[in-house]
Amino acid sequence: MNDAITIEIALESDLWQDTDAIEALITRAVARSVDVAALAHAPGAELSIVLTDDASIRQINGEWRGKDKPTNVLSFPQAVGEAVATAPMLGDIIFAHETIAREAEEASVSFADHLSHLTVHGLLHLFGHDHLTDAEAEVMEALEVRILADLGIANPYADAPLLREAS
Repeated sequence: MNDAITIEIALESDLWQDTDAIEALITRAVARSVDVAALAHAPGAELSIVLTDDASIRQINGEWRGKDKPTNVLSFPQAVGEAVATAPMLGDIIFAHETIAREAEEASVSFADHLSHLTVHGLLHLFGHDHLTDAEAEVMEALEVRILADLGIANPYADAPLLREAS
């Protein structure tokens, strides 16, 4: 029996290049997140990843969050609370290429490192973590920093205040 999370990736934008490398990066970030944060899940639980663009994520963000703007990542859990540990489907994580590329350039980090961070961030949301309050943000960001350190990625919050609301 395979204990690893099964990751299905849907490519919805031609902006995403070298999809083999992207898949390997996402797979590694998910695996390290599960190990470092001890994220309990059903054997072979499925995770859906959508690689899209700003126009598509803007529409989704407007429909589901009431925000008429693109964002870097959206997470849609399929189970909540303790049910996550036994759910056959964890949920969906959607990434917007242009926003991720712009944010990476603005922060002077590589696209790969920023995508890894957002993969960790999105996955933690699927497991019930959030950052709507300072207390929640402290817990979630501490986990992100630990996981990213394990991946060899610098602390993205080192010079930034706690994020209470994603863009």
